[in-house]
Amino acid sequence: MIGSRIVAVGHYQPARVLTNEDLADMVDTSDEWITSRVGIRTRHIAGPDEPVDELAAHAAAKALAAAGRTPAEIDLVLVATSTAIDRSPNMAARVAARLGMPGPAVMDINVVCAGFTHALATADHAVRAGGAGRVLVIGADKMSDVTDWTDRTTCVLVGDGAGAAVVEACAPGAEAGIGPVLWGSVPEMGHAVRIEGTPPRFAQEGQSVYRWAATQLPVVARQACEKAGLTPEDLAGVVLHQANLRIIEPLARRLGAVNAVVARDVTDSGNTSAASIPLALSKLVEQGAITTGDPVLLFGFGGNLSYAGQVVRCP
Repeated sequence: MIGSRIVAVGHYQPARVLTNEDLADMVDTSDEWITSRVGIRTRHIAGPDEPVDELAAHAAAKALAAAGRTPAEIDLVLVATSTAIDRSPNMAARVAARLGMPGPAVMDINVVCAGFTHALATADHAVRAGGAGRVLVIGADKMSDVTDWTDRTTCVLVGDGAGAAVVEACAPGAEAGIGPVLWGSVPEMGHAVRIEGTPPRFAQEGQSVYRWAATQLPVVARQACEKAGLTPEDLAGVVLHQANLRIIEPLARRLGAVNAVVARDVTDSGNTSAASIPLALSKLVEQGAITTGDPVLLFGFGGNLSYAGQVVRCP
């Protein structure tokens, strides 16, 4: 079967920046308390007139421009999100309408913080099976819509944004640019990260998630490298779900990716759920921190408790 590759990425964040000092005026917290516990200094917050599909469409347009592709050339749109307010039309259909696409297949994927890596694997499988030739994969979330802004344990964490990737089939005989996915879940821990209720609200059991990530993630992340035929030392980049700097940095060390650039976008963007991995990846590409062909581990984890990761070649 023909493999797939990421040919371009793009990202978008709302203009409004919310600092730790701003939050200290809203709840009982401080810059020192936030940075020492999660490493976040700022986050971007969308306005009431900026829905999830608008964030997604901006990121998608940038990825398409970088790929030199038009919206009409996309035959499958996948949007990873857990903050869509309406059930139908889904976010993928709304993005397709915003971009003027003539008739792609449209699908939303809700695996919360691991959504983008699940969607990327789905795109890869669709290409390999011949179901799609060119796929637009987007991670977009407006976490501010599902946040209790009086709860200092959660409101300090979140941000809004979107990231996108254009995925295409590789040339016959060419090396695949998206490696095999390593995915799974821990159903008995599904309660540890939640977006529940009416209106829906984000809540989590932070210590449970931290302990699981610290002990289990290094093992499964290494397995993702093994499935790609690489060792952690071979990696040029590591892009983990941007949940907490206290999870990201120790995990990268335990993984043994000693030669890799480690994404730390959580510091500037907060936890943007499904947007966090493509957002951070796009910034690394834009900054030139990783270059075309570099092997990069993408690994998402969070709600359900689900995880998914794969090694990709930098576009």
